Amino acid sequence: GVFFRKTQTEPEFIGCNQGWVVFKDFVLVIDANFPNQASEVIKIIRKHTDKPIRYVFDTHYHGDHADGNAKYTAIGAVAIASERSKLLFETKGIEGFEKSQAEKPDEYGKLKYDQPSLYFPNKLVIDDGEQRVEFLYFGHAHTLGDAVAWLPKQGILFTGDACVNGAFNYTGDSNTESWITVLNSMEELPVKILGPGHGELSDKTLIATQRRYFVELRAAIQKMIDDGKSLDEIKLAIDLPFYKEWTGVDVKTRVENIEHVYGELGGK
Repeated sequence: GVFFRKTQTEPEFIGCNQGWVVFKDFVLVIDANFPNQASEVIKIIRKHTDKPIRYVFDTHYHGDHADGNAKYTAIGAVAIASERSKLLFETKGIEGFEKSQAEKPDEYGKLKYDQPSLYFPNKLVIDDGEQRVEFLYFGHAHTLGDAVAWLPKQGILFTGDACVNGAFNYTGDSNTESWITVLNSMEELPVKILGPGHGELSDKTLIATQRRYFVELRAAIQKMIDDGKSLDEIKLAIDLPFYKEWTGVDVKTRVENIEHVYGELGGK
C-alpha cells in the first residue's frame, strides 16, 4: 500500500506532510519530518505492519523534512537524498538542527543530527517487483537539492516543497526561474495523485497552480522594476488576485518572497 499523512499547519505549524510505501519485505518513508512527528509516523506504521522501515527519503534538507532522520536510522533505516543537497545538509542543515535543539529541548533532547548516508545524482530506483519508487532530481527549485518521489505504477508523485498546496512557499533557498522549469519537468510525468510538502492532497493540476504563482509574481515585480518602482513601493502595490483565490492569503503578506524575487530580478 501507499499512504499519505497530512500534517497540521494551523494554528500551530508542526511539520511537513509525509508518505510511506509498503514493499514486500520493508517500508520506505518519504520525508522524515521533525523528530516528534517522525516518532508519530513510526507508531502509525507499526499499527499496520511489522515490516522493517528500511529507507527514509528526505526531499530536501530543511528541518521540517529531515530533522527526524535519527528516529529512523535508530531503527535501521538508511536516509536518502539528492547529491545536490549534500553540502546543504552539512552546513545549513546542521545549523538549523542545532538552533531547533536549543529552542525545543523537549522535542530534540540529546538527539544527534543524522544526515543522509545515501546520495544520488539524478535518479535512484527502488523496485522489488511489486512496488517501484523513483527518486528524481530535476534541478534547483525550493532549494538546490530538491528531489521528488515518483510511483509510476500508481501515478503518485510526492513533491516535498517543490510543490505545495497553499501559502507555504519559502523562497529563501530558491531560484524561482529554475523552479518554474522544475515544475515543467514534473508536469511531464503522468501524475494522477500529488502529495505536496504542505497542504491538502491534490492532483496534477496543482503543478500548474504552483507554477502560476511564480510566473505571475516574477512578471508583476519585473514590470514594476521596469517602471522605476522601489522595493517598498512594490511591496505596497503588488496584487495577485489569483494567489488569494488559491491560498486565502493576500500576496502582500508574503514579504520574503517579494524581496527574494526582487533580488533575483536585479532590483536595487
